[in-house]
Amino acid sequence: MRPLSAIACVVALVLLASACSRLTFIKPDMGSRDYEDLTPDYEFRDTPETKRRTEVRGHLALATNALRRGLLDEAAKEAGAALEIDERSADANTLLAVVEDRRGNNERAGGYYARAAELAPEQGTALNNYGAWLCGNGRAAESLAWFDRALADPIYRQRASALANAGSCALKAGQTANVERNLREALSLDPVDATALEALARYQYRNGHYMDARAFSQRRLAAAPATPAVLLLASQIEEKLGDRAAAARYVQRLRAEFPQSGTVQSGGSSQ
Repeated sequence: MRPLSAIACVVALVLLASACSRLTFIKPDMGSRDYEDLTPDYEFRDTPETKRRTEVRGHLALATNALRRGLLDEAAKEAGAALEIDERSADANTLLAVVEDRRGNNERAGGYYARAAELAPEQGTALNNYGAWLCGNGRAAESLAWFDRALADPIYRQRASALANAGSCALKAGQTANVERNLREALSLDPVDATALEALARYQYRNGHYMDARAFSQRRLAAAPATPAVLLLASQIEEKLGDRAAAARYVQRLRAEFPQSGTVQSGGSSQ
């Protein structure tokens, strides 16, 4: 799942946050004073509501930048400041959810993701993020409706993410009717989507299509850093294809790169 892809829309707020709050039109110098100046000076002032929104955007931009630099305390402070000004800010709740996710506070993160989805019931980002959290916390079947809602947002740009999450979580939930369609559509939009590639490798493996599973597994390993689950699946695929040497190489990688993941025997069983 990829909830962090959800805060990308907030980055654009930094441009708005730097806007001037007062504009003045300056009349040109006409080169002569032999005219009657009937043109008034115009001043445009922000309303209190506009100023409030600008402050919220500024805090969100600072929170996003801090999060990108790994400064979790600073990101939480700025997102919290935005929430104090506007308690109904879905973006502020999303940023706080990501912060808590990275801190390892899973339940707190889930609360913020749920609140963001509640505040923005038609915003693809908030809906996809909450679905991803549900799926990652043993509620795969429940998550599917949230991905459907995210995909119903006509201006949601991260459709590949929602489709990949929908296919992957449907596979976890045992609802395989639309798994391959969703995953292949995700890859048509983003050929290196790691979630879709891993899920397709797993789907083909379960269906006994081991050559296809190998192809997707190799693409997944090329697209993003390996995980224990990805390396274990790769070794299992190679065992089914009869290439015990390749399976052993994946097991060796698993032990070397993830020594805390437990011992894995050739053949893919975890002890």
